[in-house]
Amino acid sequence: MKNVTLVLGASLNPNRYSNIAIKRLRDKNVAVAAVGLRKGNVLDVTILDKKQPLENIDTVTLYLNPKRQEAYYNYIIDLKPRRVIFNPGTENMEFVKLLKENNIETEIACTLVLLSTNQY
Repeated sequence: MKNVTLVLGASLNPNRYSNIAIKRLRDKNVAVAAVGLRKGNVLDVTILDKKQPLENIDTVTLYLNPKRQEAYYNYIIDLKPRRVIFNPGTENMEFVKLLKENNIETEIACTLVLLSTNQY
C-alpha cells in the first residue's frame, strides 16, 4: 500500500513551510520521507541530501521553485506517486502536463491548508 508523503525541498529551518509541513504531517501520523539541500532530522524524519530510490510514495509535496524542479522531473515520475501537490510559489504548468501524461494526479494547493481542513 502506498502511504508515504515525500517532502521535496525539505528544510532544517523551523521557519520554512517545508519544515512545518513535515511536523504537521507527522502530527497526523502520516509517514514522511524528505529530500532537501542538507542532511539532518526534523522530528523522526531524516532529510536526505540526494535523490535516492524510495518506495510506497503516495504523495509528493513540492517546496521547490519551478526552475529547481526541473532536476527532479524524472525522479518524481519514476517514484510513481499517486499525486503531486504544488504548494504556493511552486506552480509549474510544464511539469503538471508531464505528470498528467504519466497518469499522476496534480493538485495546486497548500499542504498545510489541506491538513488543517482535513482534506489531505
